[in-house]
Amino acid sequence: MPELSRRRRQIVLAVCCLSLFIVGLDNTIVNLALPAIQRDLGASVSSLQWTIDAYTLVLASLLMLSGSTADRLGRRRTFQTGLVLFGIGSLLCGLAPNVGLLIVFRAVQAIGGSMLNPVAMSIITNTFTEPRERARAIGAWGSVVGLSMAVGPVVGGALVESAGWRSIFWINVPVALAAVVLTAVFVPESRAPHARRLDPVGQLLVIVFLAGLTYGIIEGRDAGYGSPPILVSFVLALVALAVLVPYERRRVEPLLELKFFRSVPFSGATLIAICAFAGLAGFLFVNTLYLQDALGYSALHAGLLTLPMAAMTAVAAPIAGRVVGARGARLPLVLAGVAITVAAALLAVITVDTPLWWLIVAYVVFGVGFGMVNAPITNAAVSGMPRAQAGVASAIASTSRQVGASFGVAVIGAVVTSGVRGSFAEGLAEASHAGWWIICGCGLLVLALGLVTTSGWARASARRVSADLDPELVSAG
Repeated sequence: MPELSRRRRQIVLAVCCLSLFIVGLDNTIVNLALPAIQRDLGASVSSLQWTIDAYTLVLASLLMLSGSTADRLGRRRTFQTGLVLFGIGSLLCGLAPNVGLLIVFRAVQAIGGSMLNPVAMSIITNTFTEPRERARAIGAWGSVVGLSMAVGPVVGGALVESAGWRSIFWINVPVALAAVVLTAVFVPESRAPHARRLDPVGQLLVIVFLAGLTYGIIEGRDAGYGSPPILVSFVLALVALAVLVPYERRRVEPLLELKFFRSVPFSGATLIAICAFAGLAGFLFVNTLYLQDALGYSALHAGLLTLPMAAMTAVAAPIAGRVVGARGARLPLVLAGVAITVAAALLAVITVDTPLWWLIVAYVVFGVGFGMVNAPITNAAVSGMPRAQAGVASAIASTSRQVGASFGVAVIGAVVTSGVRGSFAEGLAEASHAGWWIICGCGLLVLALGLVTTSGWARASARRVSADLDPELVSAG
């Protein structure tokens, strides 16, 4: 891809961020609309979990395929295809007559969404080649997560209150159309010099592993974790994982590039992403039900109460990007781990009588923690990797985020809802404590991994992997 002017690079960044914005907006709004969907479609709690996880599971399953496909067939072409599919899926979600079809159409959304964020990150990586400029661009990219979260609760609450929950999906359609046009005008086409082969077997094994594990966690609460269908789903997941690793290791061009994981910072970033996004997804799912079902707030009021968390994420993310570019990832990761842990511990004692100032303090602290974690994750995923494999590397990082989100909703949702005693509204506050303690554990893991993956030993492993993946680095050194 030819070198672009600074102005053109900034426009490309803005267009790529637009895709992240609509995906982030969609996640925030959907969580806020869950009680309204439950009332209108008569959905069970497990159906609400699937409304979220149908999207994140399909997304996680296809992100790596989309990343390598974009490197192979063209990043702009793949990006535009994703935007079109995401828009169609959003339109269909808004027309869904029952919760079953809503879950199916969420999967259609996710097929398009899988072509957006990792491909956009690959475009950014190949557009911003200077390390400091790339770190700042990634920081701006991360701040869009916070911006979409900040706008989402207010816009979503207003839409649910005034136009109904269906409008939260329809709002994506004009944004997706605008992004398609802007991409055609400003984003140059690019692809990897060497086209990677498709890996259908690896793709199928990834889908079986993620779907089997998530199905067992969500449905096991009602069916019983010792029931035959649940045991079969867990066994299928374990068999798929056991076959996937050796199979991918033998392939010359695997779907899942296991060599990347020899880099301690890369492996650590993957685990940190799983922990952080499991915490975020659990937070959004449980907190939405707590504010609306336990405390009786409207969708708009619940969105306004969550706004401090989202606003702090928007503030902290670009700061984290600059710190990563100037001083490395350790400080943002340590702050992220501490803040997520403290916020979850504050929420682990809430009742229906907890004062609002206590909740807002916890939301602010959580927002700072989550805002700090995104930039170091993404930077670790793409730094030192060959630009030709940027799509695969960034797709693995994006996949780990969605895997974390899926498991967060599945595990924390199952733990909390199974602990409700009496009526759902009355028992939810006390039952949520177990979920908040799980999120607290996620924060502690982020802290520990942040310290380990930024050590001298970890950086040395990253240099060895970089040299192995790109022998030219050895001769250049």
